[in-house]
Amino acid sequence: METHTFYKYQGAGNDFIVFDNRNGLFDRNNVDLVRRLCDRRFGIGADGLMLLQDVAVHDFEMIYYNADGYEGSMCGNGGRCIVAFAQDLGVIGSETDFLAADGLHHARIHANNVGWISLQMIDVDAVKQDGDAYVLNTGSPHYVKLVQDLDAFPVFDEGRKIRYSDTYRNEGVNVNFVQAENNGYYVRTYERGVEDETLACGTGATAVALAMAWHEGHNGEMETPIRVAGGNLTIRFTKTGEHFTYVFLEGPAEFVFKGEISW
Repeated sequence: METHTFYKYQGAGNDFIVFDNRNGLFDRNNVDLVRRLCDRRFGIGADGLMLLQDVAVHDFEMIYYNADGYEGSMCGNGGRCIVAFAQDLGVIGSETDFLAADGLHHARIHANNVGWISLQMIDVDAVKQDGDAYVLNTGSPHYVKLVQDLDAFPVFDEGRKIRYSDTYRNEGVNVNFVQAENNGYYVRTYERGVEDETLACGTGATAVALAMAWHEGHNGEMETPIRVAGGNLTIRFTKTGEHFTYVFLEGPAEFVFKGEISW
């Protein structure tokens, strides 16, 4: 049994276990270990786990796992957290280019707003409709549906029903329920891989902002505030017809604690 140092970070309440795996000692294929570490009763507890690894050309590679133990697609809040982690390790300065599951990402840490990180997301070229809902991929697949009285809405039950429906059961989908407020939106998300509602979902907040711009027929440069249970996020992007470019997810990323665990 060996002792390993881990770090805990959170972004708008989305929390992650992070390991510096530049030495390659963490077994990427150990599903049971990742699941146990993420367990909130028998492990450290988190929505997901990330490895920071060396990669040719770019500053680092982000490997992301859902709480179920399996490698997942892109996680926006996780992306901001691992950027903060990389800076804390001295791997990067205030800007970085790093590799993730959906390709290359650029990020910037704002010097005048402590803990606030701007993360460029992938371009989006298609928003599909499923009845009165919208479906799109912002690094992870998302289902976006406008509802009334979101605070009282049964997010877990309705989200799970959609996630395991015949349409989405095989590949899975994250389900976002949305309510307009002020000049932005309030969002609650059922996340696949966690199989529960989380306090925030970065790719989900991004999907909501883009889907609502599509829904309302807007074009041009836009900035959309998104409120989630764990805090506030901002999505900036340019919409030209059916295409979304220069998409940025902005929000907090904070170190929580450091510890050691043996396995």
